[in-house]
Amino acid sequence: MRSILKDRNRSGKEGAVAEAEDTINRRARGLDRAFEILDFLRLQRQPLRPNEIAQGIGAPRSSVYELVNLLIRQGIIEYCGDDGRVFLGRKLYFLGAAYAEQFDLMRESEHLLARIAEETRETAQMCQLEGNKYAVVLMNEGSRPFRISTNIGEPVAIPWTASGRLLVDHMSDEEILAFIPQEDFVLPDGTRLEPSEFIAQVRNAKKEGYFTFNSIVDSFTHCFAVPVYDAEAICIATLCLVAPKEDGLRNRDAYLRVLIKGAGELSEKLGYRNDHAASVRTASGG
Repeated sequence: MRSILKDRNRSGKEGAVAEAEDTINRRARGLDRAFEILDFLRLQRQPLRPNEIAQGIGAPRSSVYELVNLLIRQGIIEYCGDDGRVFLGRKLYFLGAAYAEQFDLMRESEHLLARIAEETRETAQMCQLEGNKYAVVLMNEGSRPFRISTNIGEPVAIPWTASGRLLVDHMSDEEILAFIPQEDFVLPDGTRLEPSEFIAQVRNAKKEGYFTFNSIVDSFTHCFAVPVYDAEAICIATLCLVAPKEDGLRNRDAYLRVLIKGAGELSEKLGYRNDHAASVRTASGG
């Protein structure tokens, strides 16, 4: 009898543990799906109906409707108009403002980009990785009548960008190939950048401390990118300039000096200590 009771107690405990684990897993999946909804709205940049969101992320409509209602109750998303469309809510703005206040890199970068844009008259950007893509995080447009801008937060294939050569420079060749989707090596004009050539550019950019090239995305701009390093000597962001091609080539050295100085300041504030920045400044004529 005691043996039977022990078996029942053990079975009951195991069942309770399994039920608790199942609850945790379901909540985790729901949380993942909620963030997927928010990311999809962010990327679409327009209000959508729940069924459009479900179709866009490939999720069951019932679960999307349930999560949308939950997010609305929490103020994370809001109704836009009378046709059931929803978009990101004001609470996200408040959360983002609190994040920006506490995150030194964001705050310091805002001031620095304003200074760089004023000194060069060109569009200045701070860029980072977004998953396995590149994204502009902050931007300050230059004072030229002809302005160059991009969508903040829009994911772009890493090999298409100057910053991409720096943001993955801490990875091994194998890690880079596993990290970047193979289709992202196909450039906007349909040609393919050989991964081996990209990796060679990554290694050279690491050695030089910057990367510049005529934009792959458009035909009239020249792009500059300089790494911002953290205390572990990992490039966590880049400072960039996007200039009309002729002006970028004519002012190349001057623009690099401005970017390298700013990136060095940010890196030092993040705890980066290395003579690499000094050697880069010397190599670029700074």
